[in-house]
Amino acid sequence: MRAHKVLVPVHGDECDTEALSLACDLTHDSKGKVYVVYVIEVHRELPLDAEAILEEDRCETVLERMENLGKKFHGNIQAEILRARDAGPALVQEAEEREVEAIVIALPYKTQHGVFSLGRTVPYILKNAGCPVLLWHPSRSYHGLGHNGS
Repeated sequence: MRAHKVLVPVHGDECDTEALSLACDLTHDSKGKVYVVYVIEVHRELPLDAEAILEEDRCETVLERMENLGKKFHGNIQAEILRARDAGPALVQEAEEREVEAIVIALPYKTQHGVFSLGRTVPYILKNAGCPVLLWHPSRSYHGLGHNGS
C-alpha cells in the first residue's frame, strides 16, 4: 500500500515510533505528508479552550520527538495538537478534512480488568473512518528496541 497523505494519532507511548515509521514508509515513494496528531481530551464540564498546561507541555514534547523521528525516517511531517471532547470523532473528522488515504495507529498492549482492550477510540475510528486504518500492535514483550535512544 502506498499513500500520499497519512494520519498518525500519537499519545506518547514507545510504539508511536513504529506507527510513524510505517506512515513514513507508506508516503515515501509519493513524497507525501504524514500528519501527526496528539488529541487532548477536554472534560465536558470545561470549555474546549480550558488551560491544560501540563498536558500541553507533554504534547509539545511528544510532537517534537515525532518530528525529529520523522526526519530520521525521511518523512514530511506536520504535527499538531487537537482539543476535543472525544478523540475518536476528532480524529475521524481530521482525517476527512485532510483527505488522508490511511490512518496508522499504534496500539500498545493495555488491559482493562485483566483483559486486552482496544479502548474506546480505536473501535470508533475503525467503524467510522472513510479510509483504511492500519493498526500496529507490539507483542506483550516489546520494549521498543532500537528506538529508545540506545
